[in-house]
Amino acid sequence: MDPKPEGADGAGRTGSADAAGPPGPEPEQDPEQDPEQEPEQESDPAQEPEPEQRPEPSGLSLFGPRPDGAGPSGPAAEPPARRRRTRRVLLWTLAVLLVLAGGAGGALYLVAEHYASSVTRIPNAFPAVPESAQPQPVPAGGLNLLLVGLDARSDVPTTGSSARAPVWQAGAARSDTMMLLHLSDDRRSASLVSLARDTWVSVPGHGEAKLNAAYSWGGPALMTETVQNLTGIRIDHLAVVDWNGFRALTDAVGGVDITVPRTIEAVGEARAWEAGTHYMDGAQALLYVRERYGLPGGDLDRTKRQQNFLRALMLRIMDSGTLTSPSRLGGLLQSVGEVVSVDDRLSNSGLYELAWGLRSLRPDDVRFMNAPFGGFDTRDGQSVVLLDERPAAQLWEAMRNDRMPQYFQEHRAGDTLGTDVD
Repeated sequence: MDPKPEGADGAGRTGSADAAGPPGPEPEQDPEQDPEQEPEQESDPAQEPEPEQRPEPSGLSLFGPRPDGAGPSGPAAEPPARRRRTRRVLLWTLAVLLVLAGGAGGALYLVAEHYASSVTRIPNAFPAVPESAQPQPVPAGGLNLLLVGLDARSDVPTTGSSARAPVWQAGAARSDTMMLLHLSDDRRSASLVSLARDTWVSVPGHGEAKLNAAYSWGGPALMTETVQNLTGIRIDHLAVVDWNGFRALTDAVGGVDITVPRTIEAVGEARAWEAGTHYMDGAQALLYVRERYGLPGGDLDRTKRQQNFLRALMLRIMDSGTLTSPSRLGGLLQSVGEVVSVDDRLSNSGLYELAWGLRSLRPDDVRFMNAPFGGFDTRDGQSVVLLDERPAAQLWEAMRNDRMPQYFQEHRAGDTLGTDVD
């Protein structure tokens, strides 16, 4: 078991997110300081030490207020916190009055605008090609989202309202993680398919290359176009997060518990993992999801670790009741807005309705898998991943036509995520 630190990473945030935070966060923290740090006290050698406790969620907390006075600023930081709490009380009071007055739609709009407006939008995130040249949208209300994790090689955030550098500069970042998320029309099932970063594809205007090069060359628009051409699937929305945001979001939910079924030996700079259940904060989770050396399946096992983490994060959010509580859902959007950027076609009300629409989703309704694997190969001196074209075509067709539950019933032997993840 990993030791549980005394406090989660409390990344300090600035910008529009300061205007209205999720329920209960304390004032902004210095990222170099521990938000749970207490003044040093002389220890009594005769006194038994207190058992270590799992840290409370950090300053981005989705799960309620931290204790009064928590954080390095102490009592002097309380007035700004009271002001933010006052703003939240006024917001919800106004929303309740609107509902009582028969304006439920106006109340929803008010809440959506307040929280979702903190989420940073990416302009020109889609390919500038004619509508007729793009795949058809999913029938009815099904949605396909492209989730991208960036290896920005930046010491400052590049995504979310806390960004201090552009979300894309030519050659400055590659997409380290790419996942297609399909939401069914009734929002009662979700399917997440990972595309290995080394997948060999055709990149418009650049010839054949690894999939992750598309983002480096042309940013979100070229990445979206490349995935649409590869799969024939219309991408409705895009969400991008860098590794700084990954750490902060993990700490915002208070960390996750992940079980490692077998001991993994250290290889090179990769750390060892003892068999058992590990509590992971943001920094530890980042080590877990980025590692591929020492794993039997290399990059394929790496994508399964990323899926395993997302499953643990999803369970944490679902167990907290966040998706069924309008106020906590607002807090979730606020925290996501700190670290994630989305396309500018996703309006504030659309973002809130998208999140609220998932309230009936249960863990068993979410399926994870890798894109069908066709083998490893070497192209232009590079080790690459090939897709198995026939099974992949069946998967893409199911996703295009909102038939993913039927697909999983008919393809039980697919490379789906189980509970035994190295």
